[in-house]
Amino acid sequence: MDVVVQLQRQLTDHTASLFHEGFLNEQFNQLQQLQDESNPDFVVEVVSLFFEDSERLLNELAKALEQQAVDYKKVDAHVHQLKGSSSSIGAQRVQAVCIPFRNFCEEQNIEGCLKCLQQVKHEYSLVKNKLETLFKLEQQLIAAGGSFPTL
Repeated sequence: MDVVVQLQRQLTDHTASLFHEGFLNEQFNQLQQLQDESNPDFVVEVVSLFFEDSERLLNELAKALEQQAVDYKKVDAHVHQLKGSSSSIGAQRVQAVCIPFRNFCEEQNIEGCLKCLQQVKHEYSLVKNKLETLFKLEQQLIAAGGSFPTL
């Protein structure tokens, strides 16, 4: 049982750091509460959809901002969608970068938009890596015969 206790501690510490460092907010807890025995992979499935959607949106944003004549309404629509999907899983640092990004779209400020695109890509990459680590710890804990500590 020592391995299980150690994995539970790692999982608890990692989860706490995600909240403490501002990667996630209470919305992620609410998402976890929707998971139960009838749908044990709910959170992983929802977050995987977020990853797919975000990567598509980030690629679309990069393409749109490379155009000679940038369609700021289109860029803003993509940023709005990214902001909403990041909000729905509690990825608050990604969501936070979307706010100035949308303001730069409104101002039609290409430099500001490009800077925000780099920031949002960075924050997305960080939260994706952190969440993938969280899910790996959960899998290791279950494989070792343990259960999730309640949050």
